[in-house]
Amino acid sequence: MAKRKKYPKLPNGYGSIKYLGKGRRNPYAVHPPTTEFTLDGIPVIPKAICYVDDWMKGFAVLTAYHAGTYTPELLQELSELPNSGDTAIIQRILTDYSSMKGITPGASEKTFREVYEDFYQYKFERDKSKSYSKASRYSIQAAYKNCTELHDRPFRSLRHDDLQKVVDCCPLGHGSLELIVTLLNQMYAYADIYDLCDKDYSKHVKINIPDDTEHGKAFTEKELKTLWQHQDNKIIEFLLIMCYSGYRISAYKTLEIHLKERYFLGGVKTASGKNRIVPIHSAILPLVKRRIRQNGTILVESTGTFRKDMYITLETIGIKHHTPHDCRHTFSALCEKYEVNENDRKRMLGHSFGEDITNKVYGHREIEDLRREIEKIKVCY
Repeated sequence: MAKRKKYPKLPNGYGSIKYLGKGRRNPYAVHPPTTEFTLDGIPVIPKAICYVDDWMKGFAVLTAYHAGTYTPELLQELSELPNSGDTAIIQRILTDYSSMKGITPGASEKTFREVYEDFYQYKFERDKSKSYSKASRYSIQAAYKNCTELHDRPFRSLRHDDLQKVVDCCPLGHGSLELIVTLLNQMYAYADIYDLCDKDYSKHVKINIPDDTEHGKAFTEKELKTLWQHQDNKIIEFLLIMCYSGYRISAYKTLEIHLKERYFLGGVKTASGKNRIVPIHSAILPLVKRRIRQNGTILVESTGTFRKDMYITLETIGIKHHTPHDCRHTFSALCEKYEVNENDRKRMLGHSFGEDITNKVYGHREIEDLRREIEKIKVCY
């Protein structure tokens, strides 16, 4: 079966031509540009101008609509023309397009600065259904300041290399670069809603330096008690799982979870950290089972979304700022406090044994050996 011909994308703000399917005399609905949006920013498609039997005829209608020459008689004129390749249709489009005043090729577009200001208002001020912490606002503002090179450039003119250059040339640490990438992703999602870009050029922007966020601070015993008191909260539930297993947050996306044998298998980043076994501590086993039962996996959200929700949640229950990586520091601190065998602590954290050839090459441990060690950790409810 022959595929329906794929037509070029219309200019932004031009309107739309929607194919309604087979079995219709006029299967193409011609809609004027969208001017209304829901409170969630979803475009409200306006009523069709008309219905035609050919995409190019629909293009001719839209061009006449913008040029101010559209009349019902135009439909009759177009209906008498045979197909998309008819020179009369093309000539009509060219004539109307050259006289258009509302949309001009090369017309000035909003700058990166203007799109950011609109996006910021949309995210933090217009949508009253969500509440954001001061930290969330400051993070967005800081990321924007680190994109100075883009501020005065037309947003639509930017390409992947322009965005990647900003990230590559920023002298700040990995955490600051993460904020820049997050900002670009969110701005392009907003721009797509309002037809301010041709495609998402932020999609493949990446950070090309090692993650330097290994530093951090463990949750205190008092803070852990507070977390356990709120274990029914989905964000805190996952924080507790991380605090008592020690993997980096990104590892939970691909972690193998063996509930019957009660252990995790996986890891990321280093050779020592990959494919390591960590027994599931008895205290978090019910939490792990609940998440698997409800979601089929441990980490449902993106790591960026979880970080944002984590900061807000911790602030709500009175715990000062922590990062997801602090959970890994917490696991290490708990192992030290409850005198978990140092070599087993290294194994479960995925740390290298360095020049210790004995443990590096010959240090084999059974799951039950590791389980006895991890169960030394006492839980303060």
